[in-house]
Amino acid sequence: MQVTTIGLDIAKNVFQVHGITHDGTVAFNRSLRRAQMFSFFERLEPCLIGMEVCGSSHYWARELSKLGHEVRLIALVYVKPYVKRGKSDAADAAAICEAVTRPTMRFVEIKSPEQQAILSLH
Repeated sequence: MQVTTIGLDIAKNVFQVHGITHDGTVAFNRSLRRAQMFSFFERLEPCLIGMEVCGSSHYWARELSKLGHEVRLIALVYVKPYVKRGKSDAADAAAICEAVTRPTMRFVEIKSPEQQAILSLH
């Protein structure tokens, strides 16, 4: 089963990962600990990964891009309309996965460590 799109809801210690195949079938919806992140994504074929934008999402986007994945960051206000049920990490990851595939979605550019450092001075 080839996963083509992943919605990743990041947190401090536990991350929620929602993956779908090219036909929209849910391949997995599971949680990962921080220590499991790199080994999990190293084993996957390169795919599209969507995340809500925050300070640490830029770090994860840079690291996952190094593994060959295409990473897109989405502002929270654009993900909210895709949440189908109550607030939970699993529902958020599924909403991110759906939002990242929309053709008219707006994305945030991934910032370098230097750009983030300058913004912290602001």
